[in-house]
Amino acid sequence: MALSSPRTLSLEPLDSSDPDPAGQLEEELWQAPCEQLPSAPVLDPEAECSMDIILVGSSELSSPPSPEPHRDLIAYEVKVNQRAIEDVCICCGSFQVHTQHPLFEGGMCAPCKDKFLDCLFLYDDDGYQSYCSVCSSGETLLICENPDCTRCYCFECVDTLVGPGTSGKVQAMSNWVCFLCLPFPSSGLLQRRRKWRERLKAFYDQESESPLEMYKTVPVWKREPVRVLSLFGDIGKELTSLGFLENVSGSGKLRHLDDVTDIVRRDVEEWGPFDLVYGCTPPLGQACDRPPGWFLFQFHRVLQYSRPRPSSPQPFFWMFVDNLVLTEDDRAVATRFLEADPVTIQDACGQAARNAVHVWSNIPAVRSRHSALVSREELSLLAEDRKRVKAPTLRPATLVKNCFLPLREYFKYSTELTSSL
Repeated sequence: MALSSPRTLSLEPLDSSDPDPAGQLEEELWQAPCEQLPSAPVLDPEAECSMDIILVGSSELSSPPSPEPHRDLIAYEVKVNQRAIEDVCICCGSFQVHTQHPLFEGGMCAPCKDKFLDCLFLYDDDGYQSYCSVCSSGETLLICENPDCTRCYCFECVDTLVGPGTSGKVQAMSNWVCFLCLPFPSSGLLQRRRKWRERLKAFYDQESESPLEMYKTVPVWKREPVRVLSLFGDIGKELTSLGFLENVSGSGKLRHLDDVTDIVRRDVEEWGPFDLVYGCTPPLGQACDRPPGWFLFQFHRVLQYSRPRPSSPQPFFWMFVDNLVLTEDDRAVATRFLEADPVTIQDACGQAARNAVHVWSNIPAVRSRHSALVSREELSLLAEDRKRVKAPTLRPATLVKNCFLPLREYFKYSTELTSSL
């Protein structure tokens, strides 16, 4: 891990010999009627007792501007100026607080709130979250070594909120446990909120513009193996590589169906309940006696059979993948029936897309991470090339594999990931 030098807090002592600008201003203002203003006829007898003075273009009497808010000054504002930490954005140091941080005590400004929502469930290929759990940024991250935790923290947040030099001490530790996993709630100014999982869900429901529901994350000791229903395309290999499925007792289970024509609600209820329903269209160029729209409608039908009851707190996720075979009208129908907008996920080599799929899903962060980076014309050309060349491409499940990583916040998984991750 490359190291960056942590920034430390440096405060210059105040010089008591400096003149008080406020006192100087008050003294000059009271002297102004006698020394600067010409006499004028008094129209109101009470005017001699109250006087309004407007100073235009005066630089000598104005107070010096306050310094720009900066995260390095958070500790000074809280400890010296006695400012409540809830009135300071702990992500950037701004005083323009929009809401409260859902995980730790402290405020959050509007720009940092938007960044936090966008990065909340983003994961890297190593299975850990991509950004700092406090500020949703940071180049060098400290990884929690609790095998059941995937959170990371940047050097700047640790040194600013816990104490200067803390990041170096953490890095020197052989087995560091993060601030959300520690048994005690407070580390310097960084104090874990009580019932932070409930706070996180309430924060998302209130601040996010997404119409999709976010389920409350599940504590480690309450997580169960995931139960998967896979339609038309098999995702067993991908979920196994992520640690969700294994050939051992206590691991998740998967039921794969290629044809669901004769499947009725009673069948699904007998096989279930399910936590994840996955479906996809056939790959381009594959011989198929059914129109592409059939796969969409059958997926939607079986999805309704699989949903838990509205009052159930059970986290339930789904994903439908189009291998660029649905027409524009079909995609519009999918958006209406699934009540979610599609995103485009691509397999790129340099700046050229080698493969791409459209994805509808309620899995957290799928939309924030995978916005469409290729135009409609490029996707059309890509589809035509794949029809003509028929070159082997990645399985659609492989292309969307990392989109399943946020499910680690809800279901049991193995920490022994294969090298293919």
